[in-house]
Amino acid sequence: MHRRLLVVLVPLAVLLVAALGVPLSVTVAEREMQETYVNRLGDVGRFASLAETALSTGRTEALQQELTRYHELYGIPVALIDTSGTVLLGPTDAYEQAARAEPALPRIVTAALAGARSEPSWEWAPWDDSALVVAEPVGRDSEVVGAVVTISDLSKTRDAILVRWARLAGLGLLPLIALSAVAWPVSAWVLRPVRKLDAATSRISEGDLTIRADAEAGPIELRRLAESFNTMMDAVENAVQRQRAFVSDASHQLRNPLTSLRLAVESLAPHLRPDGDGRQAYDIAVDELKAMQRMLNSLQASARMESIRTTSPVDLDEVLATRVDRWRALTATAGQTLTVDVPPGLRLLEPTGGLGSILDELVSNALRLSDAQVVEVVARAGVGDGAVVTVAVRDDGQGLDVSERAQALRRFWRSPRHQNVPGTGLGLAICADLIGAAGGQLRLEEGLPRPDGSGHGFAAVVALPVVPRVAARSGAPAPM
Repeated sequence: MHRRLLVVLVPLAVLLVAALGVPLSVTVAEREMQETYVNRLGDVGRFASLAETALSTGRTEALQQELTRYHELYGIPVALIDTSGTVLLGPTDAYEQAARAEPALPRIVTAALAGARSEPSWEWAPWDDSALVVAEPVGRDSEVVGAVVTISDLSKTRDAILVRWARLAGLGLLPLIALSAVAWPVSAWVLRPVRKLDAATSRISEGDLTIRADAEAGPIELRRLAESFNTMMDAVENAVQRQRAFVSDASHQLRNPLTSLRLAVESLAPHLRPDGDGRQAYDIAVDELKAMQRMLNSLQASARMESIRTTSPVDLDEVLATRVDRWRALTATAGQTLTVDVPPGLRLLEPTGGLGSILDELVSNALRLSDAQVVEVVARAGVGDGAVVTVAVRDDGQGLDVSERAQALRRFWRSPRHQNVPGTGLGLAICADLIGAAGGQLRLEEGLPRPDGSGHGFAAVVALPVVPRVAARSGAPAPM
């Protein structure tokens, strides 16, 4: 997480350093070029003054020596030219060779012969290889008799600019390095409570309501957030515990009076006439008491299972090995057929209460409620990231229509066709809650085609996350 924070901070710091460094680099380069231009301008000004005196007196030997020595000393060709552009004094060969490489020279010389001092071209970029041409008129106004021209190679100046830029870049990297060195531990310190809070919320989403965030570390804002989070979780845990305790206590407290009531009602059986109206009322009362006892048992089981929110990997083969024989016996007794199509080696995340109990409930519903002839248990495994194992229990019985399937996962809901069939309407709802807490899903779909072709039966599809198998040792294949 702090890497992502650095990815945001470091580019912003780079942009800030660049926003300050680029104008400064341009200013440094222009200052170096201006200093070079001023130096050359002073030199040609002095040579122009000497040339005016030499031309007026006819003594040009000393000026020729000055121009030649200047070229030898600095490597800069300087020449005195007349109004026609002919070189009068100076290193003629070196000047003409340098002049051929400068397309801007005729324009600058023409301006100087017209009495105007040349302006710098400011071509200071290191990747530019043009020279600096400076021309100074000899004479004044309409009495200009020639011009002194220098052609300066700027490679040294540009090298100096690059050195200055390298120093500036080095100075600019220092705050970036310091920022990265400081931001890494600081961001880790700031985000450590966030990571712990994220881990806590992940545990809570798995059903562990006892987890609390660390409210002692990190910035004060995150500590306040952690304290508020812990306060909220205390309230949630207390509310859930009170709710579960109420369901459990109410079920337990009602059990004894209900049992006493049932015993009292059943004690009336010897006093009833077999053909009287009281026998019918007696049977109805006993059936209702039995239904209430089943309801209380289901509520207590639901409260116990919901109080445990841990999940664990399980092999589907092992689960079915303890269940299939019992299912076959039940279907054989009812004159029904059970088929099981489950490939070996499937490993998935088992919900709280056990996957076997959930499959028992789904198979029991198919046997009791659907009037099915065939019950089918099929499992398939997905592939790729986020893969799930689907276990489908299908039958060819009565089934449920779309509107009924939409309500079947609600607690205490029962189909109008099943009102006289023993049940509480809690089985599918509890299974859906347990599967959802394990990161899975319970879907209700159309089942197998009915034998008479009048439609489809019912199907309950359990989808649970795949648990990858880990090899027992390096290079060993995963056990199947």
